[in-house]
Formats: sequence, C-alpha cells, structure tokens
Amino acid sequence: MQQIILASQSPRRKQLLEWAEVPFEIIVKETDESFPADMPIKDVPVHIARNKALTIQATLTNDARPIVAADTVVVLNNKVIGKPKDREDAIAILSSLAGNSHQVITGVVILHGTKEIAFADVTSVAFHTLTQEEIVHYVDTYKPYDKAGAYAIQEWIGVVGIKGVEGDFYNVMGLPVSRVVQALKGI
Repeated sequence: MQQIILASQSPRRKQLLEWAEVPFEIIVKETDESFPADMPIKDVPVHIARNKALTIQATLTNDARPIVAADTVVVLNNKVIGKPKDREDAIAILSSLAGNSHQVITGVVILHGTKEIAFADVTSVAFHTLTQEEIVHYVDTYKPYDKAGAYAIQEWIGVVGIKGVEGDFYNVMGLPVSRVVQALKGI
C-alpha cells in the first residue's frame, strides 16, 4: 500500500494505522470545525473531516498521496457531545453517559486527486451505571479533555464502565480502520 497523509494529530488514529501497517505521514493545519446548525447529526463528522482534508490538499502541490481525514462525535439523545471544556464539563458529560446508550460517529474523508471517498461509521456504546467517585477518579487520573464524550474506550473507564458495544470497537477509538483500509485498497 502506498503511503498516505493522515490529516489528524490524534494519537489514537496514529496508533490504529500503525497497527494496520498503513504507511503514513501526519500533516495537520488548523481547521474550522464548525458546522451548520441544521445539518443532520450523521453528516457533521464527515463535514468536519472534509474540511480537514481539503485544508491539507490546498497546501500541497505535486503530492499524489491520498489524504485521510477523520472526525469523531458522540451523540446522546440526538445531541452532539464534543470534547469537554474543563474538569467539571468532563464530569457532567460522563454523568450523562453513565447508565445510558449513546452513538459514536466517525466521519472519514479520503481525497486522492479529484476523487473523494466519504463515509460515516456508527457504533452504539452502552455504559453501566457509574458512581460519582468512579467518574471523578477517571477524569482526575486520565484527564480526557481531548476526547469527544470525555472518555477513551481503551482506558480504565472502558474496561470497567462499558456494558456493551454494537459496531466497530475501533470506531469508538476514533477510526473505523478496517473500513479505511478497504477504501484505500480501492484507490
């Protein structure tokens, strides 16, 4: 497989591509992550991923490598939950997720020349009921401030707090890597 450009500084996406043995170079640029208020929720992460990919594509000349960009959102009761603003917000987010099911949607956009492949992968995640002490322990120990939904499934809270996952586990980590690899094979 040819080397790709990963338009993400997420350590989890980097790790997943390394596990899949996909050669890549990380190139990131500051990108607007806003979206229209009336946009369907499932389209939001694809919209943001597309903006990331197009920003990188605009800065490169004579580079034929595919660009892969992704964005992940957590959705509870039809409301997008982003990254927590601070400790209190992280605790509030996890308190709302505890004992409930939510969806994790990762939008992926692959640009290769004039060709675009875009898709969203949805995984349902159910949390056990969590005590306030467990939530505070997780937030204070793992500091999940750079994570949509204020948690990482591969950390302590995922091990002890996740009741079930329906869909791609790796999508919850931030990239439906097997689907990305299949799409790259088709380029």
